[in-house]
Amino acid sequence: MKKTVIKAKVLYDGLKSYTNRFIIVEDEKIVEVTKNAMKADFEGFVTPAFIDPHSHIGMDRDGEPWQESEVNDIVNQINPLDDPLNSIYFDDRAFKDAVDFGVLYSCVVPGSGNLIGGRAKIIRNYARNVKEAFMKDYGFKMALGYNPRSTQEWKGERSNTRMGIYALLEKKLDAVLIKREKKELDLKKKTREFNKKLKEKKISKKELEEELKIADKEFELEFLPEEKALLLLLRGKMTAKIHVHKEDDVYYLIKLAKKYNLKVTAEHTGDVFHKEVFDELGKNNIPVVFGPLGSLGYKVELKHAYYQNAKLLMNSKAFFGLMTDHPVIHTYSLRDSLKFFLIQGMNKEDAISLITYKNAKILGIDDVLGTIEKGKLASLVVWNNDPLDLSAFPVMVMGEGKILRKK
Repeated sequence: MKKTVIKAKVLYDGLKSYTNRFIIVEDEKIVEVTKNAMKADFEGFVTPAFIDPHSHIGMDRDGEPWQESEVNDIVNQINPLDDPLNSIYFDDRAFKDAVDFGVLYSCVVPGSGNLIGGRAKIIRNYARNVKEAFMKDYGFKMALGYNPRSTQEWKGERSNTRMGIYALLEKKLDAVLIKREKKELDLKKKTREFNKKLKEKKISKKELEEELKIADKEFELEFLPEEKALLLLLRGKMTAKIHVHKEDDVYYLIKLAKKYNLKVTAEHTGDVFHKEVFDELGKNNIPVVFGPLGSLGYKVELKHAYYQNAKLLMNSKAFFGLMTDHPVIHTYSLRDSLKFFLIQGMNKEDAISLITYKNAKILGIDDVLGTIEKGKLASLVVWNNDPLDLSAFPVMVMGEGKILRKK
């Protein structure tokens, strides 16, 4: 059993901060965090590994021509079967840079040119290949607003207006729901008939169970793969990460989530410049994945994307984390983006929590990542200085018990 001891001069555990703590790692897990002094293998300021909850890393690659990007599939407006893992190149140099700065996990999504761009997958940035990288199938990437209505030259049924694309989305979801309801009624009718036969002793209980299994199988076979994927969304079994910037589109997102009972997150919200809009998301239990911060407002949809909006989000009822949207800003800039909250008065502990615990909570991986505590995966970073100091750099990066970088 491999054992590593780390002394944290200051430990930012993802929620709070402590001085002079010793973290004991055995194999891939943290087995103890203690005040008891002991000989340490590494020493410095310690944080959990950083998590980027919205990224296109490996799909839009560093140092390669834009024509080779695999972020958007232009064949259809609704592509729930597209899997970003099949479009990631793990030799993208951006992965190395991400690990150098402690960003060990990303939720990778297709782009925002389609209403439904594909699946959302959580990966390890330090993996060598797709097999090692995959961590969790999280949900779907969706988009509202300007992006899906700006792709008229792409293939498939499209609209140039927001009213048109939203009508197209609802038409698709309604069609799947109507088909499901019809098939469920058919299944209930068959079940009643089988139960009647059982009561009349025309079939045995074993025969009833067999008939019901066949009926369930027939029910599943009625749905095409694309419809089955959308049913996961409509049944609330998967989360939709919904690209949205403008305030009116945020209100539509809330309406859409209520109408279809969707489990969603509001991704970006860059053009939200009134606190009450963030409050509405909070009231409706819709987390915000905010950002990217520090990028150019390259479209009218971002004309109110002020860095000062961070203060409105901080003061709102919304639960939120922070993204890079790599390559819009680099993955390694995730920590740098915290400055926009720090200058608005956020304390260091809450700032670190944004890109550790809160991002893990939003992604549903807070049972294994996001904080430094007993039982969690040993994914952590030892810094030469306070991690919120501009000159701070990791002296050791550990991913699930494995030392990835050492300075």
